[in-house]
Amino acid sequence: MKTKLGIIGHPIGHTLSPTLHKAGLNYHGLNIDFKAWDVGPEELHEFVIEARELKNKVIGFSVTVPHKETIMPMLDSISEEAVSAGAVNMVANDGGRLIGYNTDGAGFIRSILEKTQFDFKGKKILVLGAGGSARGVVAAIKDHKFDSLVVANRTMDRASKLLLELGLGKMSARVVGMDTLEMNQIASESDLIVHCTTVGMTGGSEPYKSLIKADNISDKSLVYDLVYNPGVTPLLMEAKKAGATIMTGIWMLVYQGAIAFEKWTSMEAPIEIMFRATQKGSIS
Repeated sequence: MKTKLGIIGHPIGHTLSPTLHKAGLNYHGLNIDFKAWDVGPEELHEFVIEARELKNKVIGFSVTVPHKETIMPMLDSISEEAVSAGAVNMVANDGGRLIGYNTDGAGFIRSILEKTQFDFKGKKILVLGAGGSARGVVAAIKDHKFDSLVVANRTMDRASKLLLELGLGKMSARVVGMDTLEMNQIASESDLIVHCTTVGMTGGSEPYKSLIKADNISDKSLVYDLVYNPGVTPLLMEAKKAGATIMTGIWMLVYQGAIAFEKWTSMEAPIEIMFRATQKGSIS
């Protein structure tokens, strides 16, 4: 391990994180490389030990599947946001102490507040999915004064567990089944729809499917798809047909990465430059 920053996962070839962070590092003239480390599950503990021992060399690293949960007990400290989300997606090295963070929720909120005119106060929100991404999003949303929050999922027990564990069981939050008439009715009345599943993702099992059609999307709503490949997903195509405002998963990727970048370097992340780099897929 010779580089100071990187991302760990398995497999890792698909990641845009090196592109994203190299753009920021180059912008600030920092002579720091950013690598994608393919770390299998059986290699994770050894990697963490090595990162801690090389405290003068390793600033930190991003964490992607399948390590976001399994790495948690191996770290020295976990942020409140990561505890709430139940996952770590970034680690910072503080003098040999490895601290785990989750920047997904904060990146999601920051991207909306900085790139749109959306105000959470009094709004109706629909979240599609109840996995790790949805958990980070819901954990971040709960601190805002929304009117109602509905989580749609194929397994309703999992969605109910998510709300309960995040302390939303007694608030204006509930669950519905995925692909139901009730879900479509809720979608048509929602001010914000957040898609947190892999449906519509290139290379996934349902790359051409949208969970909601244009007829059930209001032209006054904001539709945010966390999937970033393709850039415009089937859901976002439907949202555009409906005249809704859309946000692509690239913004989530950029903003969660920007928060990590700022923690690692103590420098402001060049958001637009990092965004353009991820769109091009390479750094000039």
